[in-house]
Amino acid sequence: MTLQESGEMYLETILILSKGGKPVRSIDVSEYMGFSKPSVSRAIGLLKSGGYVLMDGRDGHLTLTQSGRTVAEKIYEKHTILSKFLMDLGVDETTATEDACKMEHVISDKSFAALKKHAGFE
Repeated sequence: MTLQESGEMYLETILILSKGGKPVRSIDVSEYMGFSKPSVSRAIGLLKSGGYVLMDGRDGHLTLTQSGRTVAEKIYEKHTILSKFLMDLGVDETTATEDACKMEHVISDKSFAALKKHAGFE
């Protein structure tokens, strides 16, 4: 299953929410992303069938699989470094964060590695 930008965003959101130390549920993802419950439910179903997410049947807690965590951490690293890089260039935080969110999904690994090295984030 090839992930699209939206799938990457869901995985990144689950990763971010899990850093809070509480179990993550679909409703948490829905509230964080501002998406409807049915949209999140459908997306989570696709991510489960793709092997990126596990859901505890009893409590509905979401957990990233190893492949899901790998994708989420990669996207999160891109987001964090691109945001920081843009802010270091003088872009305000809101704009830098919004732009990084768009860029993180389209920048190649090769270009990102070069930017990361150039900016001293290695």
